[in-house]
Amino acid sequence: MQTQNPFLDEFAKLTTAAMGIAQAAGDEAKTAFRAQADRLVAEMDLVRRDEFDALKAELEALRHEVAALKAEKAATQP
Repeated sequence: MQTQNPFLDEFAKLTTAAMGIAQAAGDEAKTAFRAQADRLVAEMDLVRRDEFDALKAELEALRHEVAALKAEKAATQP
């Protein structure tokens, strides 16, 4: 936007530059926060969801197998 007043022109440029700097600072803060969160999660040694689900299914299969073996043993004992 061009005006006849050089003061207003400079003020508009300054305001535009300040908005750009503020947005860049916000993006930088988001990036830093994500990096910190990723590092924290890595340090906590958390299990991924797919690994958890696989172990849960394996445990359930083992429970059924143990129950079947107990029933078989109870059936064969006098």
